[in-house]
Amino acid sequence: MFALKSLSKYIFGDSNKQNIVELPVGALFIVRPHSPKGFSELIFKDAAAFIRRTGQDFQYQLVIQRAYEEGEAELLEEEGAEEDGADGLADKDEKTFLLDEEIRFRVALKENGAALLAWKDLSGDEGDLFEFVCDSSTQEEAATNFQLIAAQCQYERKYRRSHAQATYEELREFAFEDEPTIPDASPVSSPPIRSTSPALSPSPVTRSLNDIRHQPDSMVRQSAKKSATPQRQIEQTPTKAPLARKTPASREVLANEQAELHLFDFESGTFIQQDEQVTAIVSEVGNWQYWIDITGKTQQWLGQAVVPDINPVFNFEYLSFIFNHYTEDGSAYSWLLKFKEREILERFQEGLMQALWEHLNETKWKNAKDTDREYVLDAFNNLVIEDEKDDQREQEAAEEDEEEEDDYESADEGRRTPEDYDEDEEEDEVVVRDQDGKVNSQLAVGAKVDRSFVVRGDKIGVFKHTDDNHLEFSTSINKIATPKGKLFAPKKVMLHAEDRNMILQGEHDPNSLFRMDLEYGKVVDEWKVHDDIPVNVFAPASKFAQTTGEQTFLGLSKNALYRIDPRLAGNKLVDSELKQYVSKNDFSAAATTEKGYIAVASNKGDIRMFDRLGINAKTALPALGDPIIGLDVSADGRWVLATTQTYILLIDSLQKEGKNAGKLGFEKAFAKDDKPQPRRLALTPSHVAQFQHETKAALSFTTARFNTGEGKDETTIITATGPFVITWSMKKVLAGRKDPYSIKRYSEEVKADNFRFGSDKDIVVALPNEVDMVARRALMRPTRESIMAPATPKRKGRGSYLSRNEIVNSPY
Repeated sequence: MFALKSLSKYIFGDSNKQNIVELPVGALFIVRPHSPKGFSELIFKDAAAFIRRTGQDFQYQLVIQRAYEEGEAELLEEEGAEEDGADGLADKDEKTFLLDEEIRFRVALKENGAALLAWKDLSGDEGDLFEFVCDSSTQEEAATNFQLIAAQCQYERKYRRSHAQATYEELREFAFEDEPTIPDASPVSSPPIRSTSPALSPSPVTRSLNDIRHQPDSMVRQSAKKSATPQRQIEQTPTKAPLARKTPASREVLANEQAELHLFDFESGTFIQQDEQVTAIVSEVGNWQYWIDITGKTQQWLGQAVVPDINPVFNFEYLSFIFNHYTEDGSAYSWLLKFKEREILERFQEGLMQALWEHLNETKWKNAKDTDREYVLDAFNNLVIEDEKDDQREQEAAEEDEEEEDDYESADEGRRTPEDYDEDEEEDEVVVRDQDGKVNSQLAVGAKVDRSFVVRGDKIGVFKHTDDNHLEFSTSINKIATPKGKLFAPKKVMLHAEDRNMILQGEHDPNSLFRMDLEYGKVVDEWKVHDDIPVNVFAPASKFAQTTGEQTFLGLSKNALYRIDPRLAGNKLVDSELKQYVSKNDFSAAATTEKGYIAVASNKGDIRMFDRLGINAKTALPALGDPIIGLDVSADGRWVLATTQTYILLIDSLQKEGKNAGKLGFEKAFAKDDKPQPRRLALTPSHVAQFQHETKAALSFTTARFNTGEGKDETTIITATGPFVITWSMKKVLAGRKDPYSIKRYSEEVKADNFRFGSDKDIVVALPNEVDMVARRALMRPTRESIMAPATPKRKGRGSYLSRNEIVNSPY
């Protein structure tokens, strides 16, 4: 029983918490196999299942709690709506059932891996069941844990003693293997099932107990974990360090320190010590070229160029430096150096960051200002400056943890199931590929209209946001052409003027923009901005200008920032609001606040803040060296979000002290010795290595954005890289939490992503050949299981096919 004791201690958790375990996403049905009322009735479309403590010893409840969409509860209350419920059980929002052996509670798995909870309806007819159909994001391990806890709770109720005293056979009493097969209820979020109901596999708890009951105690814990998690039965061997590359001749040594060396093991998900003492040397090996060499007493372990892709993280709490290493074939590994003293780590950090900064900026580190050097070093520290709000932030982050799902341990498999791939219905299949190879490339999410617009070559697909938080294909705008009839594929788009218009830019004319009237689905105007100043970037005049009739918007060239007014005769650039620089600033991104304050970033990595056009910046933040590919700003201007290829900077623009205390960097300049500390949001090196180990794709973030909406606080940040959508919790980031982000893996690369306007709950995702709306709660904590590739059903020898119910993601 040692395995079950240790496992249940983990699952039962804090005895002060009312809810013991949760399955957070699913739907509740009542199934009446022999009733003339109908086979299946949906009770709660969106719900969560809990096992809850009661006020009495050895008594527990199974609780199914309805989940409301934002504003739905208030609407129902205003209308006086009441939920009929089933057989008078509980109230309109929650149904509770005593966890007693009489209800014959069971968990089963469909052939496609989806989990199903079932128990008797004691007040119904013979054979009537309640069924909780879990969302496809729920993995077998979560269902296993849930039924194990249910069995332990029923044991305690029956025998009036702790489950810690139970034997395996005593717990198997509550698996109810003699019950008939559970009839299949309707699906939750997948299209209707065409084929006959799939058989259900044996209970995962039963399998777990059968697997481990005859093994020695020393093996039990390991075996229980393996039986709870579906995985290939292969012999696991620790990750082996790759061969080291020869270090080029050194010109100058920037750091030379002693440390322990550890390598991240992909199978166990931990760092394993490779050498108790190595010498780590950072040196200059060429013109703005630098190298890190790690050598032990008996061998050279590592040779690696110092480039941004090494994704350096310095953790002073654990005196460690973690980074990625890439072999010549592109394979990624994650290494950790552990130092004995803080001073040693600080010396190594300065040497490594000097090398990286000089490589990116091609300027000597010693020529940078002291404050700029501190800004760079702070950005790569895995820490947050302490202030009086830390306790409050940690409390808020902890509260958010309690609200989140407890079983975020593997990736959502998506809404499609094997039933959607019907081998026998050839005529009902649709290939979701354009014959010319065009794929989805850009996404614009409506603010005034509940639509999303997806660019695919010279077409735009229009998708309606449905009331049940899905996407429904509405129409397509084909053969986009200039007013003169020349076809083109938009490379940049922006919704404009209450979402009635879309501003487009083609690939071959950087000095012109086009206006599409979305009601007519046609390009109606061509705007020549300037004869000599191109439009490399354009952005709204203010954060929510898209929701108004505002006609003007911002434009950027490499060295100029200006306003565009389509109402002007001739060229549309407003000369009085032009700020042009002589130096090569290489502007790359812009964003605005609700008041119209402007943030501008460059490929050099610096950020400028303006309170209006046509003047010098109020604040200029130094460059880390990495090009900034995207920019966003919170509505109030407090937070600036800058995206690079491998990390995201979150910058607090509020000044805390000095004569400008309480002012934003947009309004007043920061003091020369008082730069804001940037928070560097990055995937941990071990997760990066695991990502690239699974996908063989380099890290490359899409533009990170806040959730947005008038009167809404920014609570979440979204971006994507490769097949992964990633969100950061603002509360967890500001509290300095070690687990601030969650992920969802798709089977293909994510091309574009954004929140639905006015919500942080729903995310619109454009894949090469699909468009999806996914609930943020379906994103998982990054683990080895959630990072691994999802199963993608395919026909042998042919491409991927979808049923007609999935044509929402067809090529229009």
